[in-house]
Amino acid sequence: MEARPVVGVAVINLFMKKISLAALACFFKIALAIGQTTAADSTVYTDRKLHIDEVNLVSSYYIQNGNNSAVTGGVGTEHLTDFANTIDVKLLRRGHNNLLHSFDVSLGIDAYTSASSDKIDPSTVSSASSGDTRIYPSLNWTVKNEKKGLAAGITGSYSTEYDYKSYGLGVNVSKSTADNNRELSLKLQAYWDTWKVILPIELRTHGEKEEGFSPRNSYSASLSYAQVINTRLQAAVLVDGIYQEGLLATKYQRVYFQDQSVQSEVLPAKRFKLPVGLRLNYFAGSRFILRGYYRYYMDDWGVKAHTISLEVPVKINPYLSASPFYRYYTQTAADYFAPINQHQTADQYFTSDYDLSAFNSHFMGLNVRYVPEKGVLGIRQWKMAELRYGHYIRSNGLTSDVLTLNVQLK
Repeated sequence: MEARPVVGVAVINLFMKKISLAALACFFKIALAIGQTTAADSTVYTDRKLHIDEVNLVSSYYIQNGNNSAVTGGVGTEHLTDFANTIDVKLLRRGHNNLLHSFDVSLGIDAYTSASSDKIDPSTVSSASSGDTRIYPSLNWTVKNEKKGLAAGITGSYSTEYDYKSYGLGVNVSKSTADNNRELSLKLQAYWDTWKVILPIELRTHGEKEEGFSPRNSYSASLSYAQVINTRLQAAVLVDGIYQEGLLATKYQRVYFQDQSVQSEVLPAKRFKLPVGLRLNYFAGSRFILRGYYRYYMDDWGVKAHTISLEVPVKINPYLSASPFYRYYTQTAADYFAPINQHQTADQYFTSDYDLSAFNSHFMGLNVRYVPEKGVLGIRQWKMAELRYGHYIRSNGLTSDVLTLNVQLK
């Protein structure tokens, strides 16, 4: 078994569990600092009413196919469709001490169908788990002192679907230099989730479909540093620490053992993740931009991964641009993964979920962005239309396609 990143995990776990209180305290301290202005600041103070700055409407359609469904032990259909719609409204207000207040109000609604989830109880023609609707509103409030380059924000979110509810709270702070060439930002986020424990039909006792509710909590800290190196090159370093605790296994996913017996998936109740990324943007002239990204990922379940991507926006004319993109990803298998009929009954943890297997993948596509001077179709408030298509291929045979339309109104 591979060595695991255990250095400092105990300290990080303790910190993550207290993230909500520390995050709130951090936010209010920064907010007080932002509000401290000089007399010169007061002379340029202007009070403005809250107004809508922009509205973004995003719709996407996703479809996937594969033959390694974890619901049926790592074999069987993975066909899934998802139709997602999001409306995001950004409001601005110039408030006391000339501080800029921005409010982002977002509402998302996803409707999906899953053939593999319908196999939880194959005796039914179509169970409730074969399709569902997810609703997820969120609200973000950010206060910015533009003279000092200081900003602080707080975010609340909620998500609900058939067997799952999630509450989120986050804070973020950032500091940029006077020339805006460097920026340091910190984001703290916590999610408190509750979901119904649903077992496969053959593993239920007394005919009960559910075994109550189980919590799952996630805490993360994200640190990023961005710098303009010269007139053509910009760089950013990103580091995340993520800690999860609770029921991390999906109990309706089956695992078949060497002796042909079957059990529900069992995974550790804790997980620590550490992604580190580097982003580079190079302006190769008036028409081309090269956007490169690399990320290394590791966790204490034994997964190690590398991601590398490149996007090249090309300015066709002052109003139209096209951006081909490509992403390569590769990962090792988790310590607890094995295909169907290969686990031993003595194993403490076991899964046949191919998301935790060793694989590599390719994601490629094209993004087209249209920003006409007089508005799309001559409608001045319709400032931008963007269409994005992506195709995904995984080495174990999983494929997917996603088409996204983004409309911006100002």
